[in-house]
Amino acid sequence: MKKWISLLLFFTSILLMSFAFNKKKKVVFFGDSITQMGADKGGYIRLMEDLIQSENISNEFELVGAGIGGNKVTDLFLRLEKDVLSKQPDIVVIYVGINDVWHKRMFGTGTDYNKFAEFYDIIVKKLQAANIQVMVCTPTVIGERNDNSNELDGELNMYSNWVRKYAQKNQLPIVDLRAVFQQYLIANNPSNEEKGLLTTDRVHLNAKGNLLVAQTIWKALKVIK
Repeated sequence: MKKWISLLLFFTSILLMSFAFNKKKKVVFFGDSITQMGADKGGYIRLMEDLIQSENISNEFELVGAGIGGNKVTDLFLRLEKDVLSKQPDIVVIYVGINDVWHKRMFGTGTDYNKFAEFYDIIVKKLQAANIQVMVCTPTVIGERNDNSNELDGELNMYSNWVRKYAQKNQLPIVDLRAVFQQYLIANNPSNEEKGLLTTDRVHLNAKGNLLVAQTIWKALKVIK
């Protein structure tokens, strides 16, 4: 009888080890309408799945979109439990900041700089407390002119610089999407157009924009251990 129990325990442990070994990394993308649209066909999350498939590692990653249009960092805080923690992800990619700046001008709302920093930090700390790895992204663009002449470039640069410093201070992996977009626009927007290269409307991504975001995030994501 003891022999059978030992064998049963042995094979159970083997099965559990096999399950743990084959478990996919669940990655949740937490953000605004750019991420909401990123979960649609042709969006950056779906394109990232294509990149993963092209590397024959689809069995290693599960990508989940958790974006809602109009969201600011305070909205992310309010739905953190329901839309992220409840999914028990291994990694969360935070891509927020556009509406925190844009809505100040559009609606007189938005998020003040200090409040943005405060709520961002709370979100990260809550994720880390749940043993979730956090990757952060700088906000992309509100206008595609390549010479910092877009109306809100100054504030976007300020918020992006905060994300960069925060990531460095807290040793978080960062995807500097704003820098990547700026470099692309310097190289590919000689007529200094306001939209149409990476966005449809100065903010939301077109096909090229979605692909650039997918490629850039995936390059950083796949090396997280």
